[in-house]
Amino acid sequence: MSRRLVLATGNPHKVDELRAIFCEVDLDVELLSLTDVAGFAGSASGVKFSEPRETGATFAENSRIKAVSYAMQTGMLCLADDSGLEIDALDGRPGVISSHYFCDGDEARAGGMSRAERDERNNERVLRELSGVPEIQRAARFVCVMMLANPGPDGAGVSAQARGVMEGRIGMPPRVPAGENGFGYDPLFLVAPAFERSSAELSPGEKHALSHRGHAARTMGGRIKALLGW
Repeated sequence: MSRRLVLATGNPHKVDELRAIFCEVDLDVELLSLTDVAGFAGSASGVKFSEPRETGATFAENSRIKAVSYAMQTGMLCLADDSGLEIDALDGRPGVISSHYFCDGDEARAGGMSRAERDERNNERVLRELSGVPEIQRAARFVCVMMLANPGPDGAGVSAQARGVMEGRIGMPPRVPAGENGFGYDPLFLVAPAFERSSAELSPGEKHALSHRGHAARTMGGRIKALLGW
C-alpha cells in the first residue's frame, strides 16, 4: 500500500516539480497537494485550510512554520519547502520575501494579482536595482530548505530537513529575461558554471538535476526512507 505525503504548498509549479523529482527516488509514496486534500480553492467537502503567516527570518524558519501548521491541520505527514533567491550585490535580497519582493513582502499589497503578474513585478525590481552592476558582480543563488513534519499525538514536530542550493548569476538585459520553461526568477538566472542558459531555458529534466529544489528533494527522499522505512 502506498503511503501519503502532503506537499504544503499552494504553488502548482512547485507541486509539479516535486512530483517529477520524487519520481526519480525509489520511494513508495503518493504525493498530495493541499488542493488534493482540501485546498485553498476549496473542495467537495468544503474543507478549508488556514494559511500560516511566514514570519521567519530564514528559509528554514518559514519551512518549519508551514510544515508544522499543515501537518496539524491535515493530520498527515507533511513536507514543506521555503525557497528563494539570494543576490550578493543586494546583500542577500530578496531572500525570504522572494515571492513578494516588489511590495517588500507585504502580501496585502499584491491584491488580486496573479502569480505571473507578481513574478513580472519581482523581476522588474531586481533588474532595476542591479542596473549598472557589472555582470561579474551579479552572483546569486537559489536556496531551498525542506522540512518534514509529523502531526503526532502531542503536536506536530519536524522529523527531517534538507537544504539545496543552485549557484548562478543574474543576467543583464537584453540577454535576460529569457526562456519559457520556468517561473519566478528563472528567466533572469544564468546557471553556473557556464552562465550560458537561464534556468527557464533548461529542459525540465535538466532543471530537476541541477536545481536547488531537486538537490533538497533527493536528499529528503533518502532521509524519509531511512527514517520511516519507506
